[in-house]
Amino acid sequence: MAASPTPKIKQKLVILLAIMAVVFLLLSLRLLQVSLILGEDYAERAARQHTRSTALTAQRGRILDRSGIVLAQSGTSYRVLVNPQVIPEAERVRISIEVSDVLGLSYDYVYERVCRIEKQQIVLKRQVESEIVDQLTALQLGGGISFSADMKRYYPMGSLFSQLLGFTGTDGEGQTGIEASYDEYLAGVNGKLVTEVDRNNNALPYGQEDYFPPTDGYDMTLTVDSVAQSYLETAVAECYAVNNAKQVTALLMNPSTGEILGSTTYPTFDLNAPPRNDVTALLEMSRNRSVSETFEPGSIFKIVTLAAALDSGAVTPSDTFSCKGYEMYGFERVRCWKSGGHGTQTLEKAVQNSCNCAFMQMAQKMGVDTLYDYIYAFGFGASTECGIPGEDEGEIIHRKYIRDADLARVAFGQSVTVTPIQMLTAACAAINGGVLMQPYVVDSITATDGTVIKENQPTELRRVISSETSKTVREILRTVVESGSGSNAQVLGYSVGGKTGTAQKYDENGKVSSTLLIASFIGFLPTSNPQLACLIMVDEPQVPVVYGSTVAAPWVGTVFQDLVQYYSIMPDNGGIETRTVPDVVGMTVGDAAAALNDQGLLTTTLESEVNAGAVVVTQIPAAGTEVPRRSQVILYTTMTTFSSEGGEEPILVEVPDLSNMRRQDAYDALAALGLTLNYDRSFCLGLIIGQSVQAGALVEPGTEIFVTFNGYYAASNATPSPEPFTATLDPGASTPDPNAPTPDPNATPTPPIIE
Repeated sequence: MAASPTPKIKQKLVILLAIMAVVFLLLSLRLLQVSLILGEDYAERAARQHTRSTALTAQRGRILDRSGIVLAQSGTSYRVLVNPQVIPEAERVRISIEVSDVLGLSYDYVYERVCRIEKQQIVLKRQVESEIVDQLTALQLGGGISFSADMKRYYPMGSLFSQLLGFTGTDGEGQTGIEASYDEYLAGVNGKLVTEVDRNNNALPYGQEDYFPPTDGYDMTLTVDSVAQSYLETAVAECYAVNNAKQVTALLMNPSTGEILGSTTYPTFDLNAPPRNDVTALLEMSRNRSVSETFEPGSIFKIVTLAAALDSGAVTPSDTFSCKGYEMYGFERVRCWKSGGHGTQTLEKAVQNSCNCAFMQMAQKMGVDTLYDYIYAFGFGASTECGIPGEDEGEIIHRKYIRDADLARVAFGQSVTVTPIQMLTAACAAINGGVLMQPYVVDSITATDGTVIKENQPTELRRVISSETSKTVREILRTVVESGSGSNAQVLGYSVGGKTGTAQKYDENGKVSSTLLIASFIGFLPTSNPQLACLIMVDEPQVPVVYGSTVAAPWVGTVFQDLVQYYSIMPDNGGIETRTVPDVVGMTVGDAAAALNDQGLLTTTLESEVNAGAVVVTQIPAAGTEVPRRSQVILYTTMTTFSSEGGEEPILVEVPDLSNMRRQDAYDALAALGLTLNYDRSFCLGLIIGQSVQAGALVEPGTEIFVTFNGYYAASNATPSPEPFTATLDPGASTPDPNAPTPDPNATPTPPIIE
């Protein structure tokens, strides 16, 4: 009997079932992969194939000034899109040529994107104006070119507040300034519109649309004032041009509240058209130097030393100070800016004279700990947290490393670095009643429905000095403007206080330069109840005579003259004597100075200009201007020449008369002017009887002066008596003191101090 096939069939069925089970398992795993693991990705692919997503840019928040004037706002513009899949091959060249011409793009750039048929849609250009869209539409380019709404940032005031506001990129994100630092508040959240489309990327007639609305950014109101800023920028631009400076920085504040009313640095640029093709220049012009620039403040820092000395009781208004032109600290000599010294003077006169020796003596009376306590209390060495991005903290040498000579230099603004915002904030504390206010630039941030997100109010950080001390400081600083070096900042009918300063910079080798200077002036008005405080800092002015009184103070006065009317500040000094500036253009320097002096006005001239008969070509203020008595008139002569490239010739210094000087005194006198002493080392004793370049000649810094000696000292070489203060200064003057200790001629000289 034949064997039954049943076992074989069963075996085959088992194998078949096993295969089916494996297939089912694989299908199940694949289904699991597709639905759970890759499901989201496939869903997005499917959505991309039958839908079109259009980005809806959120409206970026506006930036307003304190009066509600719009400084920055977003407006509607357009994206130009290319849809490569619907452009016939025969049309690619024509479309690329016409679109590139209208958009100002290169043909290769457009053609490469037109040919990318693997892409459904590509953005060709953003932030295109409606006029450009109209031109493209008129070309009848078909569905290959389309448009979508976009946002563009507009700055109605152009270059006003350029460093403070900053600008945005093409994607709308903040790149510099407040636009960048407050981007999270201003940006908002973008939305999108999802539309069902056919294979040609055209919207389906009855397709579904999903609309996800954008969330607009918050509006920001600043403390700044557009009108005050326009006055400030006008004055700064003129200051920059007249002084042929590297740059000029200015700050305007309300001393009582800490509100920043204006901030600028010149050169500047139009925010609507930043020079993006020159990144280095753009970044340089975008720096807000009011907070990011650190510098040795020089004599404007004396406001802090004066306030500290008075408040601590180390000095009183009735104290007197003696200045012989220098102070000795061990074997180190620290000089006053006036080498012959100021003699004996009252505290008020010492401040008017900006006498370094007087402030050194104040510092020694206070001691390191007391002065440093006040320096930190005034806010130096720490960020002011004013709300302006990019703020530096400056640098204060730690008190444990301070020597007597270092303390002396700190007293008149050397061996410390500060920012303009720190310096002006500290000065405000010294004159507003003695309270350090929190400086701030953001007044409020609000949502589109009016909800206040953030709001700032005037904040008292701490009391630094007493109100009585502050009043004394105001009165002393008032005399600096009325009778001292700040006379050019006077405003008719108003009492103005302030302090001039001129500080040296370091050259590229890290050494103190005698020609790279920063001239500055801090002013405030009215002195009885200060409502405005202004700092103007002129970096590397290229003029023959550099003082804060002539380079910076006049433009602070100009700003105040405009603002007292704008803010309706009542006059408080009606008894001030005035003079009408005569027309001295065309006169020789000597005749011009005489004509000005006859009118009770001052000027600063170089002896070499007078001797050479230089002729005045420009004067500031202009003829016919009514100014307070003792105002300085700045004269520019035929010897103040400028190169064809717009930059001034190198600074010229006047060679001093070295006759009857000892070798070390001559060395110091020349070093103070950036000149070099040379002599026959086999015969270099006694007093100088000859010099290779005659006294009064104008030479470039670095010029070598060869001298000869008589071989013995004259017994009659006595110390001359100190000269009285005068606002007409000769930077080349040098009066040696033969009774002073003679330092080692081989030692490194102390850097010269310039007021």
